[in-house]
Amino acid sequence: MTTTIPERGTGSRCRLLATLLLCATLAACGGGGGGSSGDNEGGHDRSNGSSDVPPAVGSALTTLQVRSTSTSDQASVPISFGQTFPPGHIAASQGLALRLPDGRQLPVQLDAKATHADGSLRHAVISTVLPGLADGQTQTLTLLSLAERRATAAGDPEDLLDQGFTASVQVRLGGVSYLASADALLRSADRTPWLAGPIADEWLVSAPLTTAQGAAHPHLNARFAVRHYPGTGRARVDVVIENNWAYEPDPQNLVYDVEVRVGGQPVYTKTGLTHYHHARWRKTFWWGEAPQVHLRHDPVYLIASRALPSYDTSITVSSTALDQLASRWTDADKEPMGVGIVTPYMPTTGGRGDIAPLPQWAAMYLLSQDARARDVTLGTSDLAGSWSIHYRDKATGLPASILQYPYMALLGTPGDKVNPATRKSEAFPPCATADACSSPYSPDTAHQPSLSYLPYLVTGDHYHLEELQFWANYNLLLMNPWYRQAGKGIVASQQVRGQAWSLRTLGQTAYITPDKHPMKSYFVGRVADNLAYYNANYTQGQPNALGVIDGTGLYAFNAIVYGTPAGDLTGLAPWQDDFFTWSVGHLAELGFADAQPLLAWKAKFPVGRMTAPGFCWVDGAAYAMAVRPTGTKGPLFGSLAEVYAATFQDGQLTGGSNALPVHPAGLKYLDQPCGSQAQADWRTATSGRTWLAGEMTGYASYEAGMPSNLQPALAVAATFGLPQAREAWAVFAARSVKPDYSIGPQWAVVPRP
Repeated sequence: MTTTIPERGTGSRCRLLATLLLCATLAACGGGGGGSSGDNEGGHDRSNGSSDVPPAVGSALTTLQVRSTSTSDQASVPISFGQTFPPGHIAASQGLALRLPDGRQLPVQLDAKATHADGSLRHAVISTVLPGLADGQTQTLTLLSLAERRATAAGDPEDLLDQGFTASVQVRLGGVSYLASADALLRSADRTPWLAGPIADEWLVSAPLTTAQGAAHPHLNARFAVRHYPGTGRARVDVVIENNWAYEPDPQNLVYDVEVRVGGQPVYTKTGLTHYHHARWRKTFWWGEAPQVHLRHDPVYLIASRALPSYDTSITVSSTALDQLASRWTDADKEPMGVGIVTPYMPTTGGRGDIAPLPQWAAMYLLSQDARARDVTLGTSDLAGSWSIHYRDKATGLPASILQYPYMALLGTPGDKVNPATRKSEAFPPCATADACSSPYSPDTAHQPSLSYLPYLVTGDHYHLEELQFWANYNLLLMNPWYRQAGKGIVASQQVRGQAWSLRTLGQTAYITPDKHPMKSYFVGRVADNLAYYNANYTQGQPNALGVIDGTGLYAFNAIVYGTPAGDLTGLAPWQDDFFTWSVGHLAELGFADAQPLLAWKAKFPVGRMTAPGFCWVDGAAYAMAVRPTGTKGPLFGSLAEVYAATFQDGQLTGGSNALPVHPAGLKYLDQPCGSQAQADWRTATSGRTWLAGEMTGYASYEAGMPSNLQPALAVAATFGLPQAREAWAVFAARSVKPDYSIGPQWAVVPRP
């Protein structure tokens, strides 16, 4: 029969075994950003070194596959990609090489970006040039460790410029032409190297779009990332146009015609482009022949680095689902200021493929490494710039900092944004007119997908890094400055699900931002402040016995409160709480030591719903649960048995409906043995459909159902060996009805061994 999925919004609902032999404990996988002398750099305990034996020099670390997508042979094919590493696998002094199938070794340029606490490599951009690829050929490259890392130095763009490289963007707005030239900017001294070495140089340059007379447009700014592969006659150029200065007066949408030229030839034109306020767009082009390749990472090694959730790598992603994904992408708006297949109204409720630890398309790409899913995953991150969430400080060129402007915010009254120390307002300037900043897109935190983390990990592209940073920062800017404790950026005033996804993105940004980046300490500090807050309010003093986020210590009770049909019982949505549990576990896996005590307390709730006396695990993923007898600030129940009795009294099944099922023979639900055929028969008699013994409440066969939402929370609890967590996982894994994760693996997270 057709199943109706309940809405998951305010007052309703929104919303696996990898055999990895690495990092069995946090001590094995902890680590902080290098290059700083402070304790707990990156939020990581520096005493937590890796217990794994590092691979021997010259041994294989992982493999990659490069497939030609050209219909003709290619010679001297340049490739660059991002790669994550477990702690201890590549020491600070070591380098890398790539071995071809015939045994030849290719030289590799290793641009280290982020390191673990022991100084070993966490994330890097790797570049090489393949001698050749035949039509349709696939080559398997083995990544090897070397005893020494080759010294590299930033190259001079003169070599590229002497070959005739040019790239520019011209905008015609209000009858006036504005221009920015990448080659002119490369001739200036104000360029930042992103990649540097004999194989690939990449420079970051930016400038306002200006008239022929040198008058700069107040809002439009151009950014170029020019990547040159010396000796190949090729260069890649990223063109990014921004309308996102944080404090420029009269922000507004702008409508213009645009032309991008590379090598003197037009490569992109568009008329009547509406560029939304505080948004940006990206296009990538090649000077010279573009390499036509598809690169496949090893998902097992990526997951083993603990940079990513422990998705079940035994899943074979459905080819039909990949075709359907590609079809959706083909039909989507992928032009500048489009958002692809992301839900335009982000607060839209219901079970959605983009809400999960990773979105459906990204989880499909991670596990399959399929080109169809890769196009969607990377393309969606490109389009993440279309949302009006980008606030760049013109003085620093970086996302606007709540440390510098602690009362800067998107919510709150004008009075809330006056800095009491300086007595000056830090409010953003109002839009030029009442309708000057209209946008068809509505971002939020409670339903926010992870748009750019995986794209940055696998590409190392600077644009994806900045998108990750902008979204993490937006989640801080969105809150009233007094609720977020000004510059601390405490996210606890959001809905529980908003807290979960904000912590996820904030932690990922702090973890992967390069060590030398000027905002590394900014994001690390905000993670530390948030974990200190949650520990102070939940794991210390008198923590509640249930392990639930109930709004303790807030200015106002923030959680979405679900009243059960039994009167004044006050409940919460366990699926939202499960999002939070997983996010905390994810931070712990990333090595943030202060997440460990929070997870140990927090995991009691999902684990107990599988194992606690007096609580039937079949209902462990119910839509809502009563957690206190009266009032939103009253005391919570002291046991899960009380929660269960209050939630399911009088035969109630909490599934998003206020209807109280009544058995035709008057049988009581609580009298039926947990997981039994009798319990299933009771449900069959009261629901109009057939239930199986051991079938969990909450749309157990649906890949985005509530048991699926519970799964990552149980997985991280089991990964850390918390009390009863492995037993809880065993019960959950043995349930009778499971989803088909091959069509949507976004929740298919499993414990690490």
